[in-house]
Parts: sequence; C-alpha cells; structure tokens
Amino acid sequence: MQILDLVIIFGYLIGITAFGILFSGKQETTEDYFVGDRSVPWWAIAMSIVATETSTITFVSVPGIAFAKGGNFQFLQLVFGYLLGRIVISLLFIPLYFKGELLTVYQLLGDRFGRRVKMLASALFVVMRNIADGIRLLLTAIVLAAVWASFYPNTEPATVIVASIVLLGLVMIIFTFYGGMEAVIWVEVVQLVIYIGGAAAAAVVLAQNIDGGFSAAVAVGEQFHKFSVFDFGWDITKTYTFWSGLLGGCFLTMSTHGTDQYLVQRYLCTSKPLSAATALLSSGLVVLGQFIGFLFIGVLLFAFYAPYAAPEYAQAGIAGSGITATFPFLKGDQVFPNFITEHMPAGLSGLVVAAIFAAALSSSLNSIAATAVNDLYKPFASGADDKKLVKIAGWLTVIVGIIQILIAVGFMRSGESALALALSVASLINGPILGVFLVGTLIKRAKEIHALLGMIASICLMVYILVATKIAWTWYALIGSLVTLIVAWLASLVFGSRSNDEVNI
Repeated sequence: MQILDLVIIFGYLIGITAFGILFSGKQETTEDYFVGDRSVPWWAIAMSIVATETSTITFVSVPGIAFAKGGNFQFLQLVFGYLLGRIVISLLFIPLYFKGELLTVYQLLGDRFGRRVKMLASALFVVMRNIADGIRLLLTAIVLAAVWASFYPNTEPATVIVASIVLLGLVMIIFTFYGGMEAVIWVEVVQLVIYIGGAAAAAVVLAQNIDGGFSAAVAVGEQFHKFSVFDFGWDITKTYTFWSGLLGGCFLTMSTHGTDQYLVQRYLCTSKPLSAATALLSSGLVVLGQFIGFLFIGVLLFAFYAPYAAPEYAQAGIAGSGITATFPFLKGDQVFPNFITEHMPAGLSGLVVAAIFAAALSSSLNSIAATAVNDLYKPFASGADDKKLVKIAGWLTVIVGIIQILIAVGFMRSGESALALALSVASLINGPILGVFLVGTLIKRAKEIHALLGMIASICLMVYILVATKIAWTWYALIGSLVTLIVAWLASLVFGSRSNDEVNI
C-alpha cells in the first residue's frame, strides 16, 4: 500500500464524520432522532438494511468460507432461509409496527404483556447488540492494523489494533451522536455503494492476477468442489445444511429483522407498512447477490494463492497436524485482508479498505440508545420532556460507543471466526425474544407470567446448548423461539388463561 491509499482511507473516515454533523440541526425531538421523522424513502431503507446486514464480518469472513479446505457455496443455504424469513416478517410482523407511533419494537411487548417483559427483551437486545457490534468493530480494526503494518512493519500489532479500535469507535460515535438515525441511514446508503464498488474492484484485480484468468479460477473451483450448494443431511452439529439454512435461517431472520430494534427501527423511519415491506423484500434479493459475489471472491482467492499446490495442504484441517484448514493463513478472516493490503494496486487498495470500513460503521448506537431511553429509562421518568430525552439519548450514544470499544478490545484474543462468533451471539439471545413475540401473536390466553417463564426457560437452555453441546448456531434462533413458545403455552394451561376480551398484539 502507498500514501494515496492512506489518503483515501482517512478521507473516507473524515467524510462520514462530517456527514453526520451536517444532520445535527434536524435532531430536535425523539421522533427526529430515532426514526428520522418517518420520512425516509423505502429505497434508502432497503439499501440501509443491506448495508447493516452484510457488514465487515461478511466482507472479510465469507470469502474465507469458500477459500478454506472443503469450503464451498453451502453458506447460501442460510441465505435461502433469510429470504423465507423476510416473507414471514412482511406478513406477520410489519403490519403490527404501524398500528401506533412506535419508537421501538419492544413497545409492542409492553402493550401486550406489561413492563417487565418489555424491559427484559430490551435489556437482552442491548446486551446482545453491544457484544455483536464490539466483535464487528474488532474485525475492522484488524484490517486497519494490517494497513498500518504495511507501512510500519515493526510496530507492535496489539498496540495498532487497540488504536484502530479507538479511532473507528470515535468516528462511529461522532456521526451517530450528531446525526441520529437519519444520518445513520444515509451514511449506510453511501457505504453500500462504496463497498459494492470495492468488492467488484477486488474481484477484477484478482481475476487479472490468476494464471489463465477467470476461466482458470472457475476450473480450479470445480476441481475442488467449491461450487457445491446443497447438503440435505440432518446433522444438527453441521453449520451449513439445507434444513439448518432454510429453517434456522428463517427463524434467525425473523428474530434479527423482525424483533430486533437494530433493523426494525429502519422500518419505523418509513410512513406506511407497504414501504417497509417493499424495502425488506427487495433487500433480500440484493443480499443473495452479494453473498454469491463474496463467496466467488473466496474461490478467486483460492485460485490466486493456490494452497493446494503445497505438500502441506494434504494435512490441512486434520486434527493434530497443526495445519489449519485455511492454510497458509491461520483463519479465514485473514485471507481477503492480506490480498487487499499486499497485492492490490495503489488507490484501489485504499478504496477496498475504505469499503471494509463502510461495511463496519453501520452504527447500532442510535438503536441501543432508543431502546434504553424509551423502554428502560422512560418508564421510571414519566415527567421527562422530549428535549431532555433527546439529550439523554445523545449521551447514551457516547457511553454505548465506549462500551463497544471496550468489548472489541476484550475479544482481541479470541481464536474463533468473527462471523461464527457474531452470529452465535445474535442467535443465542434473539431466539427467546422472537419467541415472546410469537407468544403474544399466537397464544391469546398468555399472560405476562407465562411469557416471562418461557423466556427464562429458553435463555437457560440456550446457554446450556452454547456451552455444553455441539449443536450448530444456525439452529439457535429456531430452538430458542420454539422453547419460549412451548413453555409459555404450557404455563398458560397450568397457571390460568387470559380473559376473552383482552387483545393480542
């Protein structure tokens, strides 16, 4: 990398910081700050959803999935579940979001079950989202550290990663603090254009640097079965199968896109359910195309580095061999960043790194602040006026940003794939939350105590599954939500039912 690349990278970071500040004058009420006065067009919401969903973890980790020994396109089975989940959300949940002037999705739980269920779901969201986005911040910092190391190779890596985490975290805090949710959405629109362009540029450069070009890379991919998509087995310890993808991916998407404030807040920035559903469904098609593209970049990387030509490759991934399945790299997350920093031409390298940052800086700070203010603080401060709530939301944005920085630093020594780690965390907690929404929608007799028992039982079981079993994370959201639903239903039979005139959400 050269000085031009650094100029592009830091120019991008400065640019989005200034972009957020430009929106500062519009944030006068909580409706402005949290839902952009409900005036954002559907196509911008769709682009924001795509930018939010793909993130740096996708940009960096998904190519590593196809690159690894035995890696292929079976990850797409999960994306098919994503598409099915979007259809269910559009039919089941989105109409509910527009029955009142909601600022958070968890207000529905408060209306249906009472304050305790709403606060428990809100608290779980705050915890999960901070952990997941702290991991995402770490992964992006690793890329920035790799850029810095290309200029100053003798710098202590851990020091550079910590400094990168702090720098990126501060950028995210500043543009979210000043611009609110509307700034976040429009920044994500810009980010989507940048990182699609960056990924396409990287794919072109890769193809040009492979002996025999694109056709040779395809031939290598076919030789090593990289384009295999379907696995119809029922092994629940295997992450990517057709059934775990279709069913698990559907429930995961129902939880992340249907009951998670981080994404639901974007629907609330539109004025009507049709706009929200159009944004959600169209985003699914773009996401499918993106995942195909990122997996194909993994095949191009495989052909470029040609690890199969080394004698050690035969032992790669075999227990006790000491050679990882992503040989010659320790983790799949390292493959694409290495190519970007070591082999991309000047200017393009900076563009692609800026694209990675674009994918990373999809801020959840405003969503967490909205949840904390409306669901956790406001019930105990009924006399607080709107101006005071906006001020509190701003300070919470800063505090949450600092927390995510600390989480990123804390996960530095984790040896797991960032993609698997982040999705495991999301699936672990989102399952019980999705479950309680299903309880409210499907079990008319359920009361607050039944919903609480279902959630508590589900959380306990999910922690056990995570710690003591080998069940793949792709099943977590399905198991967690069904356990919540079943336990709440049984509890409603044992401990009494609601009266017939009480309505469900």
